[in-house]
Amino acid sequence: MKPSFTLEGQIVDVHHQRIYSGVVIIENGVIIKIEAKEVSSKQFILPGFIDAHVHIESSLLVPSEFARMAVLHGTVATVSDPHEIANVLGVEGVHYMLNNASLVPFYFYFGAPSCVPATIFETAGAELTPDDVSRLLALPEITYLAEMMNYPGVLSKQSDVMQKLDAAKLANKPVDGHAPGLRGVDMKAYFDSGITTDHECYTYEEGLEKLNHGVHVLIREGSAARNFDALIPLMKEDVSKLMFCSDDKHPDSLVLGHINQLAAKAVALGYNLFDVLQVACINPIQHYGLAVGQLRVGDSADCIVTEELESFIPIKTYIKGELVAQNGKTLIERQPVEIVNNFKCQAVKPADFAHTPQLQQRVIVCEDGSLITGSITVNGADCVVQHDIIKMAVVNRYKQAPIAIGYVQNFGLKQGAIASSVAHDSHNIIAVGVDDESMCKAVNVLVENSGGLCAVNNQDTHCLPLPVAGLMSDRDAWTVTREYMQVDGMAKALGCKLRAPFMSLSFMALLVIPHLKLSDKGLFDADTFTFVS
Repeated sequence: MKPSFTLEGQIVDVHHQRIYSGVVIIENGVIIKIEAKEVSSKQFILPGFIDAHVHIESSLLVPSEFARMAVLHGTVATVSDPHEIANVLGVEGVHYMLNNASLVPFYFYFGAPSCVPATIFETAGAELTPDDVSRLLALPEITYLAEMMNYPGVLSKQSDVMQKLDAAKLANKPVDGHAPGLRGVDMKAYFDSGITTDHECYTYEEGLEKLNHGVHVLIREGSAARNFDALIPLMKEDVSKLMFCSDDKHPDSLVLGHINQLAAKAVALGYNLFDVLQVACINPIQHYGLAVGQLRVGDSADCIVTEELESFIPIKTYIKGELVAQNGKTLIERQPVEIVNNFKCQAVKPADFAHTPQLQQRVIVCEDGSLITGSITVNGADCVVQHDIIKMAVVNRYKQAPIAIGYVQNFGLKQGAIASSVAHDSHNIIAVGVDDESMCKAVNVLVENSGGLCAVNNQDTHCLPLPVAGLMSDRDAWTVTREYMQVDGMAKALGCKLRAPFMSLSFMALLVIPHLKLSDKGLFDADTFTFVS
């Protein structure tokens, strides 16, 4: 039995769009009464925030550690797609996330990954068949079918894709979408298949078209991918079908804020407070059918207390009536972290990276703050540091195989190399550097550590080991944050000018996002879904 208690303050009633003085009476984790009465407290009581789409693995933290940090910002729940670890470990990886998440007082709503591997054009560590997906969807802990990235498969009614969609319909669980840039007839066909959301809109016009078709559009602000500024004007169109999400957020970003930052940004732009809170707190509950409280009688006591409604920095966070954060300190206890992994590649040699650019060489153009990459063709002689065009490599971490080589612009490195075993979606090792020796050194550091992030030059090496599936640390959230900031700082000291070098690097192998990417099998055109020379 949990203790009974009363919260006093200014109650923010999102459903009726009013704020009034009163008390919230809580017994055994449930709100049994909300009474309007004059109280002395000027603090505001409001529902907790929900991240409507996130890959917990991208925080480099296991779920239990993610929760310890997220509650500081008033987040009480996430809608989480575990396809990162599923690409490494398959069904075992999904169960790992469920088990670790169950150790802490926090609402983790996981989906069944729909695209493992994301495409047939890369090497992943595992595969989820339609039967695997169906069995996952039968679990009560699995809330939805996670983002269907294979939109060509949906449009062509590919058998395994349709089986997964049918399994979600049979389980009566919603299906998340992923259709960057899809418009017109193809967009309608994709969403008419039963897919209900999209977090990949990157223009207002695209978002509006999807919103008008009944799609729930997610406004995203992650460490690298950001579409808030482009999509927030949709608040003027249909608030009921909008949600906030982070998608991928590194620990140095998470330590500063979470969904509360998007709410604060929207309110500062002049959008209606109650509309903003509906998007941040209520819409995910209603769309996904989450058992999270909405600050109503009979609801679970999942709420925050804050001194103002501008920055939304909570002074208290409650989940199921339990105080989980207070005055910037987490009250969730650290849990033991089990190590699981799938890392089979061996040390490489500088000669393995040898490659002469073609006379006319295709080059990936990295765009800061976007998952979308550009594509240019340059004279091979221009693939040099002076033109900010340097070598990139993807090393298969699941078996010995030739290294795939490409060229990328806009990383800004002047010396050394950086490498990561977080490389969406198959999570092979990806590296970028100014010379073969540095790239080799960086990759071998990750091989020695069975995964991580690292930055190297001739003299120094900084590495953040990620022993859990090569994606997450087994250490506490604040230690990981400090170590991440060190390796991030070294990457920038090497000349990298990107806001989040390792997050941007991880997306250079993401084949389901336009336009030009590099898989472990070669250079890939994401518009035509074909390899190119």
